[in-house]
Amino acid sequence: MKTVVFAYHNMGLIGLEALIRHGYDIAAVFTHEDDPGENCWFGSVKKWAQEKGIKVYTTDEINSPQWIEKIAAINPDVIISFYYRRMICRGILDLPRVGAFNLHGSLLPAYRGRCPVNWVLINGEKQTGVTLHYMIEKPDAGDIVGQKAVKIENSDTAKTLYDKLCAAAKELLDEVLPLIKKEHVPRQKQDLKAGSYYGGRHPEDGRIDWKKSANEIYNLIRGVTDPYPGAFAFLDNGDKIIIWWGEPVIANNGIPGELIIKKKEVLVQTGKNAIKLMDVGIKEKRLKREQISNYFENRKVKELK
Repeated sequence: MKTVVFAYHNMGLIGLEALIRHGYDIAAVFTHEDDPGENCWFGSVKKWAQEKGIKVYTTDEINSPQWIEKIAAINPDVIISFYYRRMICRGILDLPRVGAFNLHGSLLPAYRGRCPVNWVLINGEKQTGVTLHYMIEKPDAGDIVGQKAVKIENSDTAKTLYDKLCAAAKELLDEVLPLIKKEHVPRQKQDLKAGSYYGGRHPEDGRIDWKKSANEIYNLIRGVTDPYPGAFAFLDNGDKIIIWWGEPVIANNGIPGELIIKKKEVLVQTGKNAIKLMDVGIKEKRLKREQISNYFENRKVKELK
């Protein structure tokens, strides 16, 4: 089955390997050039395709007439997208004979849109998953082909949860790719009114509001910690502090942002209970546990803002 693939990130590699495993003929791969300003902790789709001898393209103008014509000339049976970062126009989506499909990192129709792995943690969800669905012009809104649920543990971070989703995606693709190849594709319409949509996140969205509860702040911390930019606040002197890890603890309610230092532990008061600081970054220095208490004791910092 002749296939054109749009792919990026580790999820893109999972998808490509699954296509190879199930005997799909990958005619071309479209991906992105890695951004030098981004923390690229994931594998390279471009490198993978080059090593396999598969034609690979990186363009910022995928929906231009020249690329539509190029894909049309391939005459694909299937188009499939794995974490490609651009919306694909109808002129391309209408080309494949069997269909155009997308792999999304949530249990649709919940968490349509961007950054679902971060949002489900920030919102304190207990379950998420992956969905393969038909692609239409509206993001993540096409009919569902298959889904695989993933349990979210209270200790999960965006990275550990993403790894779980990759494993779930492999299982899901092993189930549905043989069906697509036989052209027996399951199809279930989404009830978008019963779902939700979230936009992209930016580093500045990680600022901590200490008036929120310790549990809410913990969810933000684990949702944006390594390899993401991290949750942050500011010291009295204006220096930025990144909270790479901190955990909620029961404490008497005080002034949100106020520091409590005792027994070599540093607690920050929140709107309800406190956050124990366990791994922080200040001026490009990474401090943990006892180093944190020494830092604050020596500088007489009273609160975080």
